[in-house]
Amino acid sequence: MGSSSSKNPSHMSSLPWMVRIQAAAFQVAQRRDGSIWRPLLFLGDLKTAASRATPSPDTSEVRSTDITIDVSRGLWARVFCPTAIADDAPAPLPVFVYFHGGGFMLFSASFGPYDTFCRRLCRKLRAVVVSVNYRLAPEHRFPAAYDDGVATLRYLDETPTPLLADIVPAPVDLASCFLIGDSSGGNMVHHVAQRWASMSSATSLQPPLRIRRLRLAGAVLIQPFFGGEERTEAEVRLDKACRILSVARADRYWREFLPEGASRDHPAARVCGEGVELADTFPPAMVVTGGIDLLKDWHARYVETLRGKGKLVRVVDYPDAFHGFYVFPELADSGKLIEDIKLFVDDHRTKASGSD
Repeated sequence: MGSSSSKNPSHMSSLPWMVRIQAAAFQVAQRRDGSIWRPLLFLGDLKTAASRATPSPDTSEVRSTDITIDVSRGLWARVFCPTAIADDAPAPLPVFVYFHGGGFMLFSASFGPYDTFCRRLCRKLRAVVVSVNYRLAPEHRFPAAYDDGVATLRYLDETPTPLLADIVPAPVDLASCFLIGDSSGGNMVHHVAQRWASMSSATSLQPPLRIRRLRLAGAVLIQPFFGGEERTEAEVRLDKACRILSVARADRYWREFLPEGASRDHPAARVCGEGVELADTFPPAMVVTGGIDLLKDWHARYVETLRGKGKLVRVVDYPDAFHGFYVFPELADSGKLIEDIKLFVDDHRTKASGSD
């Protein structure tokens, strides 16, 4: 893993002014008890329509539409696809299932920064991106978000007609499906991947799960939201290093998401150590870490756990990155992340297709 940064909160002053303003909005929206005043936070960036009238250059050549996955639970997703496919482009297109961050409590698939990030992924990687609008806590606690993630995979696998054939200009490759998520979405990537891998290999399910086409080729966890009752060295040292996430705010997220009365050592939060169960078919993982992220020690432990169980892991570390850096396209590391994801996808898509 790359070197750690020893920077203090003053590093924020060197960031682009728009990044500083948006980061400050997170701090202003936080109450003393660590809870978030949702209306104030959303004032800074209202929801984005599926079809943008004036996309930015970095997100052009992408179109999107919203689809309903399960009416009974209000589950839907925003699907992004390239508007045109070059003659020499590899086909069919890989599929990314994306879970947004927000401590399991905030944001949606239509939230501006996440809409933009998914468009960037779609454009740069020439892939179909399915951004899941899963149910949020505290109205919907554990395991609702994980249930919605698995339901989305089943929907994609069981849909009898080609995925959105009316808007995707090329066939899609559900055997090259990658789960991608940031922060709490990164937490979801782990748990949804584990559930799917366990279900696909189980012989005792009644009725048995029949997977038709969808195969998890890889999992990308961007600064995943993990934790525990223990206070790590990074949590203590970097608590005030970034306005987007603090220890108090993280604790609040866990209280609102986990079952009532559960501690942060609940298996949903503490995903490290010998007690973690991993299916034989758990996919190769890419874990993104940041030198100024207070969760970095939990990320290191997660990587150690995966490797200790014989799983393939690629660690991508950005020494100067704070928690949530990826949603700010003004930052150089945000662009580097897209390129690093592409390298991972290209590598494991080839393997999933049986080419090596």
